[in-house]
Amino acid sequence: MKVLDLAAALQKAYRLLSLRPHSEKELEKKLREKGFPAVVIKEALEKLHDLKYLNDASFAVQWARNLAINKLWGNRKIIASLQEKGVQARLIDDAIASARYELSEEEALAVLVKKRAAKKKTAAFDIKEKQRIFQSLMGRGFPPGTILNKLGKAAEEEFNGEDG
Repeated sequence: MKVLDLAAALQKAYRLLSLRPHSEKELEKKLREKGFPAVVIKEALEKLHDLKYLNDASFAVQWARNLAINKLWGNRKIIASLQEKGVQARLIDDAIASARYELSEEEALAVLVKKRAAKKKTAAFDIKEKQRIFQSLMGRGFPPGTILNKLGKAAEEEFNGEDG
């Protein structure tokens, strides 16, 4: 029975990993929810480690990069996502640093503000629009000070023109 359980657990894990990368804790939780015994889960995870299918450091870097580059999330939201997936704090720090090497948080914020400005038909953001943008960017995990700074600069650029 134990061999069948291990084979079934591995099959489920392979299926999950074929859809997208998972952290060890995340995979462990999903196997537990499927009713596999703890001993079988432990053995399956060890096998996946041996096969190099499971690596939290690699997972954290890939996940953080995807959220930072493709979804344009701020560091706070990326950190929360990785914590939710059971990634250790030291791995999270490395993953954030790696993702931000490509696109800094300020650059991501600038891209989002520029997109909002491009959608507008009038030249400047009014107070209500700035509040909406601020809330939206806070929801994406950007720090309030950086948002206010960027919105202030966007207003200055609109007022002064591109050449200042």
